[in-house]
Amino acid sequence: MNLYDIKEPCDIKSCSFEELNELAGDIREFLIQSISKTGGHLSSNLGIVELTLALHYVFDSPKDKFIFDVGHQSYVHKMLTGRLKDFSNLRQYKGIAGFQKRGESVHDPWEAGHSSTSLSAALGMAVARDLDGSHFHILPIIGDGALSGGMAMEALNQIGSEQRNMIIIFNDNNMSISKNVGAMDEAFTRLRTSRSYTHLKDDLKHSLSTTRLGSNVLDTMKRVKNAVKDNIVDTSIFGEFNIDYLGPVDGHNIKNLVKVLKIAKQHEGPIVLHVITQKGKGYSFAEHDEEGAWHGVSQFDPKTGQSLAKNPPQHKSWSEVISATVLDLAHDNQDIVAITPAMKSGSKLQKFFETYPQRSFDCGIAEEHAMTFAAGLAAAGKRPFISVYSSFLQRAYDQIHHDVARMKLPVVIGIDRCGLVGEDGETHHGVFDIAMLRPIPNMILAQPKDSEEAQNLIYSAFQQNQYPYAIRYPRGSVPYKKLSAYSYIEAGTWSYQDTGEPQLVVISYGSDVDKIVQKAEANQLSLRVVNARFFKPFDTEMLEELCAMQLPIIVYESDVQIGGLSSAIVEYANDHGLKNTFVRIGLRDHFVEHGSIPKLRKVEQVDLGTLFQVIKDMLKEHSCE
Repeated sequence: MNLYDIKEPCDIKSCSFEELNELAGDIREFLIQSISKTGGHLSSNLGIVELTLALHYVFDSPKDKFIFDVGHQSYVHKMLTGRLKDFSNLRQYKGIAGFQKRGESVHDPWEAGHSSTSLSAALGMAVARDLDGSHFHILPIIGDGALSGGMAMEALNQIGSEQRNMIIIFNDNNMSISKNVGAMDEAFTRLRTSRSYTHLKDDLKHSLSTTRLGSNVLDTMKRVKNAVKDNIVDTSIFGEFNIDYLGPVDGHNIKNLVKVLKIAKQHEGPIVLHVITQKGKGYSFAEHDEEGAWHGVSQFDPKTGQSLAKNPPQHKSWSEVISATVLDLAHDNQDIVAITPAMKSGSKLQKFFETYPQRSFDCGIAEEHAMTFAAGLAAAGKRPFISVYSSFLQRAYDQIHHDVARMKLPVVIGIDRCGLVGEDGETHHGVFDIAMLRPIPNMILAQPKDSEEAQNLIYSAFQQNQYPYAIRYPRGSVPYKKLSAYSYIEAGTWSYQDTGEPQLVVISYGSDVDKIVQKAEANQLSLRVVNARFFKPFDTEMLEELCAMQLPIIVYESDVQIGGLSSAIVEYANDHGLKNTFVRIGLRDHFVEHGSIPKLRKVEQVDLGTLFQVIKDMLKEHSCE
């Protein structure tokens, strides 16, 4: 079958297994070539090709519901549901999303960008189906990394109790973004390699070779469940939740996958089908990746595997700047420990883990646990640094609020990937953390404008020992030079730079500050550009001085306005009788879709072009008064 002829999943149902295997090869080649041009999630999709083909071969989407946990591994599903022609615009503005998207296709019943949600969603749909008296299959597809998340465990608990019909596809590739860690991973490893399961797998293979799906298959399933309970109790994760188990099955053998899926289709109640896959299969660079470099990729040369995105000379990613500073400080401070919830590679903490293995902790995909774990360390006198992507920090809100800030524990929180992140879209934009953390008492929240300030803020965070201290930093790179000595920055202080005798004030933060200065100087505009590096506490003394200048004031932010920097300023001005009018530029009250960061900033009118048009209009108006 020609890959480009597939418009609906039913188009593959007449294929022979030989044709399906040929199709799998074509899909892999397409994925490598296409993603090399657009960027995207490569390894997870290469690993799920045969499984996705088998699922669509046996089940009937959109009547049957496929829920891909996280959703970044749904590219093959999109290709089989009529969206292959759109892959040239994958993750681009107004193009197809890199995750399942309900508004994009009837074949996408759920959408997510965070892990461990699929089982809860599937149970909700199963209960709704049964209340309506409907009959269709619900298939959450969840990986071993996501299955270790607390939310997935909570869902399994109720799934075992409710006993609703659903088929949980356990896509086990022994990887999340980086190598999995923890007792759950060790249990899965024992499950994969147990002699009991090896024998049971042979029994299952024999049963599948028969023409009748009868008592021998059901007996095999019972033996699987009994063996879990009787022989390897410490790995009986699913059996102890009262959920039947079938597997493990080779996730790249389409013929066997189809047979086992047909058995699961006849099962009453919840059942787990354990499928062993290889992340990155079919592309050698991705197959041998143990650090997550091929999980999500920018444009690359498919022949050499070399990324086409290079940092300029003397630049480091913001994540590298932060982690390098923490590592440097840890040399003299034995109490500093580093924590990551399964993002060691993305947060650039590998060097810290290598240098101080006894002081490094990967908690797995468990932001809530990781944050309270950090709180416990701080309560016992250690100085934890925890790095969490802004989008995932939302999952630890209660822990920051209740366990960290309420007890004034000096946890240093690195909020990575803050602001608009681009092609991953709505679920990943880190634009809410300022509004999220500002209302919490005892918090210090800051963002550096450059690498020098970043190093000094990290130093300052560890120098104080009274409050939780969060430092946000964006995706991308910044000019970097390691400081020979650090300087302490007092919490709540701002700085400013004039580009002439000020005629207008711009208050902003992050790397935009220097860009505004440079653009103002290039255009010979006389501004006072304020580096509002602290959101909480903030520099009320400087704000009052700025208001006393009786100049127009623009507050320019690239995050949500509601609860953000401009909200803080307007609230203070109102409560303290400051009569100034502030022009606010920021993200409005909606979720921002996917696209390149420059494109999104322009569309959302938070780009420098928009800012400077407002500046020129205000200067013109002010000069006429």
